Amino acid sequence: MNLKYILSTFIFLFIANFSLSQEDNYRIVFPKTVAERHKACNNCFRVFGQKPKEVKFSIINENGSLYFETNDKKWFNQLFKNSTDGLAIDVVAKDIYSCDIVSIERGQINGTLLKPVYAQRLKSGLRVNGKDRFKVLVGKIPSELKEKELEYNILFLGNKTLCRYQVIYNLKAYKLDLLDMGMYLDSVSFNNQKLISEGEENVKIRYKTLKFKIPFDKNKSVYSPEDIKPVYDSLNLTDFNIKTINIKAYASVEGSLERNVELQEGRANSIAKAIQTYQKPTIKTSISSSENWVEFLNDIEGTKYESLKSLSKTQIKAKLVGAFSSEMEPYLKNHRKALITLELEKKDKYKTMPAHQLASLFNQSIKENQLDEANTIQNSLFEKLKNSEVSPDILKQLEVPMQLNFVNFLNKNSAIKYQLNERQIIIVRNELEALKKLDPKNPKIRYNLAAIKFKIWRYNIEKVNPDLFKDEIYNLENYKISKALINRMLINFHIIQSENFNRKRDYANKDKSVNHIKSIYKKVPLTDFDYFSLAQFLSYYANVESAAELLSDKARQIEVDEDLLFYYLNLTLINKDLTKTETYRAIMLNAVNLNKKRYCQLFDSPDKDGVTFQLLKDDYLRANYCENCND
Repeated sequence: MNLKYILSTFIFLFIANFSLSQEDNYRIVFPKTVAERHKACNNCFRVFGQKPKEVKFSIINENGSLYFETNDKKWFNQLFKNSTDGLAIDVVAKDIYSCDIVSIERGQINGTLLKPVYAQRLKSGLRVNGKDRFKVLVGKIPSELKEKELEYNILFLGNKTLCRYQVIYNLKAYKLDLLDMGMYLDSVSFNNQKLISEGEENVKIRYKTLKFKIPFDKNKSVYSPEDIKPVYDSLNLTDFNIKTINIKAYASVEGSLERNVELQEGRANSIAKAIQTYQKPTIKTSISSSENWVEFLNDIEGTKYESLKSLSKTQIKAKLVGAFSSEMEPYLKNHRKALITLELEKKDKYKTMPAHQLASLFNQSIKENQLDEANTIQNSLFEKLKNSEVSPDILKQLEVPMQLNFVNFLNKNSAIKYQLNERQIIIVRNELEALKKLDPKNPKIRYNLAAIKFKIWRYNIEKVNPDLFKDEIYNLENYKISKALINRMLINFHIIQSENFNRKRDYANKDKSVNHIKSIYKKVPLTDFDYFSLAQFLSYYANVESAAELLSDKARQIEVDEDLLFYYLNLTLINKDLTKTETYRAIMLNAVNLNKKRYCQLFDSPDKDGVTFQLLKDDYLRANYCENCND
């Protein structure tokens, strides 16, 4: 596994400690008691206990030669301080977990143990391997394993005794961020960010999205415009055009998989065509279809049919025939449906007008006090700015007098300037402060000032008094800012407080801030991105169970965001008590439905961008993997 990859994606290291009996494996001592282990491993435990999270290490394979690589030479020398401190590599091949094998052998060593390397050779062989990277040769891959998919576990040794057996789990981490507070324009305009991992470009949704579902009748495969019209009418598309249609069609689980998928694709296509009849030009459409195992397993939980959950898919299908299928129809009828997401683009009568003409028209409308028209023109320019169709310099051409009756135009200009370029934060803050003097009771200006102060505080651009800032947030209620928006700000307040307390090693107050967040978030309507941000925050501060609990209900919903679901799997795949439950099987099947390739890839080696194939040691994970990925 490449260290560069580890450093750029913040791969987390999870430790699997095995109770190993003593064997003559290159004379490595496998301690039988805790006391024996602590006596031999005092230095190893101390160095790992003090290891900063920024210190990374890995095993890399270069043409069959295995190197231990780290980004911290000082830590390396501390770890291998004594002559009998060292490491050994356990080379593990994926084929030992083949689905053709009935039972997995569980020994003291998972694969092939290589000869240990001790301190003198480790230190003398350490070489620079790029900027802030160092490597040392620790072994070669045995010839009989060279063509296989491999992973490399590390035995850390102290006094020639096994102190730490380490399996590296390659889990993508994501940017730890605040909840999006948006900026107040005519209303609060959120960024609507999608989930993105470290190193990816920031992705924003430029359009309003609406979601709804259409149930499928058992024997109906074609939908007409008349069937769709009530749904279409309910969307009230007076101000919007449909930009894209995404349809996820689900079949109930009885019957042939091939026939179910074929039927659902036909239904989905007929829905898309029916919606298309209401608008020109052609709407970009994407369609996927699958069987609805997720809701089937969820719905039979706690019923007399719950025993079905322990059966394989094939076994369940074999039972769902004839009279029993009819008996199950009250459940199955709810599983035939389409989840439809429409991405809507606001209608804009000025869409084709060049930006410089719009700026002139805006200025003329302001002079003639035609404020409704000026607002429409300003919003049209903002859409062009958000879509990167024009340069932000166009804002300099908008002439708005510094007068009370134009204050909302001035506020919107400053807010959009900040949304387009956060580096203008101080300029925008000063503009908003001037507007606050002009209109002290304006809620939009006060909200925007509080929203940008979070970034000023978090990145230490200027000093912020936390107590005074908290009062400022609570005071927004006096200006008719909703409690939900205030609670979002309070969550962000405690995120920053916890970060500051953690830097000062004030862990008691850090924990209090984390607990405040856990008590507040239940009162706030959350987007998928919000759920993700909070889960990432909680797991970062070692509240992994709380993070998993936060996401567990979402993970069981068939319409869950794909990245959110896979992050939940990342948090929980190593929890054996959880993975063996039937509830977890439903969650894994949800992941298979959303993206089978991505799900199966979790069980590849880190070299192939998987988490680790050693997850397949878990009988329940292996059974699910073999059921869904053993094509």
